[in-house]
Amino acid sequence: MSPKIDRIGSVHLNMNDAARATQNFSPSQKLGEGGFGTVYKARLQDGQIVAIKLAKKAHYEALRSEFESEVELLATINHRNLVKLLGFVDKGDDCLIITEYVANGTLREHLDGRRGDHLDFNQRLEVSIDVAHGLTYLHLYAEKQIIHRDVKSSNILLTERMRAKLTDFGFARLGNLNSDDKHASAKVKGTMGYLDPEYMKNHHLTPKVDVYSFGVLLLEILTGRRPLEPKRPATEMVTVRWAFTKYSEGSIKEMVDPLMNEVVDTSVLEKMFDLAFQCVAPTGADRPDMNLVVEHLWGIRSDYIRSRTKD
Repeated sequence: MSPKIDRIGSVHLNMNDAARATQNFSPSQKLGEGGFGTVYKARLQDGQIVAIKLAKKAHYEALRSEFESEVELLATINHRNLVKLLGFVDKGDDCLIITEYVANGTLREHLDGRRGDHLDFNQRLEVSIDVAHGLTYLHLYAEKQIIHRDVKSSNILLTERMRAKLTDFGFARLGNLNSDDKHASAKVKGTMGYLDPEYMKNHHLTPKVDVYSFGVLLLEILTGRRPLEPKRPATEMVTVRWAFTKYSEGSIKEMVDPLMNEVVDTSVLEKMFDLAFQCVAPTGADRPDMNLVVEHLWGIRSDYIRSRTKD
């Protein structure tokens, strides 16, 4: 590990510091599981609250050089909709990744009703816009193009003001700023249900892999359903297929999450679902780029505000 990588970021800890900050990596401090290890809430000696990911080397040793270069790159990222990397330490048998702490849990927890009141449509739309902005930054405006590869509701953290931040860059890879270029990825990474079928088949990694996952996320936000629902009838197990069938039948209101508890103008819902289906098109070439997704979402937001004004 080079000294530059070893001392990256503004927070520098050793394993003893990390153990104290997390109450010896107590289960009570556990926030969740990430792509490379377990994430804990930690209080530093100066009182600052951070998140510490304890990653076992066995998880990434084979891709060590790539992982180091990407960690170094992620330290340069500064966007309000992306969780900020604060530090990275590689000592002994363990690796520590230190990020900002986001206090209000994951989007999935909110959709499940495990965190406060159920989300209304406006909150769901704002979260969608936030995530789309974060992905647009990664694809177009970061120092080098980054493809996240694991966009999902449990990787979206919400602040106390309900702003969304995309986290867990454990599977992230460098891309190519020319969106027409494709490069092979040795191993397909991601989460089943969110994975782009085209990517699974040909292993060609492009930003459209994230666009597909975002489309699945939009359907999840709108319907409340997880991408895979194994306990449902066979025709409803895969949410993308179920939603497309319902949409084709004109049964839009039947698709909306009943926990939303809000009547939303049908034309607004149609545009939101239509955008989701554009994002999950079978081939990447037929999917919009994330900057266009942002434009569509802002248009939907304007339509939603106008529809509320009429009421």
